[in-house]
Amino acid sequence: MLIVLSIQVKCYHEIITIGYRVYHSYDLPWFRSLSWYFLLCVNYFFYGETVADYFATFVQRREQLQFLIRYHRFISFALYLTGFCMFVLSLVKKHYRLQFYMFAWTHVTLLITVTQSHLVIQNLFEGMIWFLVPISSVICNDITAYIFGFFFGRTPLIKLSPKKTWEGFIGGFFSTVVFGFIFSYFLAQHQYFVCPVEYNSETNRFVTECEPSELFQMKKYSVPPLLQAVLGWETVDMYPFQMHSFALSTFASLIGPFGGFFASGFKRAFKIKDFADTIPGHGGIMDRFDCQYLMATFVHVYITSFIRGPNPSKLLKQLLILQPEQQLSVYKTLKSHLVEKGILQPSLKG
Repeated sequence: MLIVLSIQVKCYHEIITIGYRVYHSYDLPWFRSLSWYFLLCVNYFFYGETVADYFATFVQRREQLQFLIRYHRFISFALYLTGFCMFVLSLVKKHYRLQFYMFAWTHVTLLITVTQSHLVIQNLFEGMIWFLVPISSVICNDITAYIFGFFFGRTPLIKLSPKKTWEGFIGGFFSTVVFGFIFSYFLAQHQYFVCPVEYNSETNRFVTECEPSELFQMKKYSVPPLLQAVLGWETVDMYPFQMHSFALSTFASLIGPFGGFFASGFKRAFKIKDFADTIPGHGGIMDRFDCQYLMATFVHVYITSFIRGPNPSKLLKQLLILQPEQQLSVYKTLKSHLVEKGILQPSLKG
């Protein structure tokens, strides 16, 4: 989480600095301070949501935190509203248009960096495998597409990136799919990578111990008849997650590069070579993570759409926060429901 936060702040800094340089806005009153203030407000909101969601039992034991969590969204809104009012008060004659340019620039940058990094953290809590496989797939595609393009590239792919070729694009796709399939196989064998990250209030630490879900339990699959003649196998043992790795690898290699194309178009629009010079020979941090943010959004949407089901552990934590009379009401309602479905026997009255 600290690594994600550090990368987010650096990417935000690089994009905001481009805005200052392009629009010559260094002399605008308060604006540099307001840009970082808005970053602080948005991070406070998202990290507060994470704390309320995953650290509910810990917060319940701390009275000073209960107030912050209970009124978290109101406090977040009040903080943002303060920044909004400060922006309006900072408006000066002859600079109105420039100031609104930079206001919009700041908010789009927040949308790109902070929102996406929050989704990365949400993916982390689902299990390290949902973090490592997508990130590694993007890196693998970047490297293999370059290698195939260098040795076999002949046909230009897109004008935004003249060095990109169809040969590299296609070679990167197949290489990434194979890599994701193999890498998933090794990660799926270890609880540390597949178990959702949960906070244990008794030991006061994160734990990654669980009974692996069906996604990470070896199963036997029938090989399609067409492939049986080629491979000579009728069945194959694999983890169900490896099937999902195809979707992740496909997105990383077919759609993920468009994040890089978008960044290339952005840099060409403002006539700059790189976002920054943080990494010698590579440019800025944003130059290396332009595809990762798009990938993080896809993984989050994929998990919520096709993977995640009701989480009893999280639901129990939320129930424990309720007042005793509320917990009793939930218990009676649940008991009545289970009796109606025939799962529980009605209690005898004597």
